Amino acid sequence: QVWTLSRGNKPLPAGDRVTPLQADRNDPAAFAAAIAATNTSWDLVIDCIGFTADHARQDLDVFSAKARHLVFLSSDFACSPIDRPWRIDETFDRFDTAPYGAGKRAAEEVLLANQTPLAATILRPCHLYGPGSLLGCLPRHGRDPHLVERLRAGEKLHLLAGGIWLQQPIFVTDLCPMAYACAANPAVRNELFFVAGPDIVESRSFYQLIAHHLGVPCTIEEASVALYLRENPEHRAFCCHRVYALDKARRAGLPLPATRLDDGLRLHLASLGAL
Repeated sequence: QVWTLSRGNKPLPAGDRVTPLQADRNDPAAFAAAIAATNTSWDLVIDCIGFTADHARQDLDVFSAKARHLVFLSSDFACSPIDRPWRIDETFDRFDTAPYGAGKRAAEEVLLANQTPLAATILRPCHLYGPGSLLGCLPRHGRDPHLVERLRAGEKLHLLAGGIWLQQPIFVTDLCPMAYACAANPAVRNELFFVAGPDIVESRSFYQLIAHHLGVPCTIEEASVALYLRENPEHRAFCCHRVYALDKARRAGLPLPATRLDDGLRLHLASLGAL
């Protein structure tokens, strides 16, 4: 039995697969009322839209008597990109100060200090791709709604630093089993885990694989990092290697992502009607 809570701006699966709830979490009273009115409790709550410490406190306040386990989806953007090793694990303790990453880190700190009966687990994914999202993992073509059209038209792609930074993109449906496996797992209570895909690739390989599936060439031109960051200083978290050790998740018994990037991109393109 699956319940969803959203503002109601996007369609949900048809039929009786889900029970929809409608509220804006930034209206705390309406959010709490929508949950309370269900007279229901849950084995697992997955927060996909938490961005601040207030959101994390809201989860603990509202669900501590209504659920057994909370999984909060954070982001690797919580970590500082400055002077960062090419691979890091959960012991890395320098954090970004840009609004998005700082907000995610503030939420993490609330949940790591959780003293309520509700068990909480933080999953910190890197670049998520797959059905339901736009294609593109790096500026200036991150989440580019016209990426397929650009490639088919033979346009050059302008990628920061030519796309040389390493990444571990994770296919969206690989994240779900990790979240589900947190329920009733005492090893993950009030813990944080990186989540990353099985392939470590240069960011430009992401775009080259898309072009390969489309049967078109991929021409990449280096975009200036300094110029981009002058215009978009809040996006500096893109400007580093994003590679993560997953030993902690493995030891805790969480299922690690297994979808290879080539396969995942093919499925993503198919979901967009591009294949």
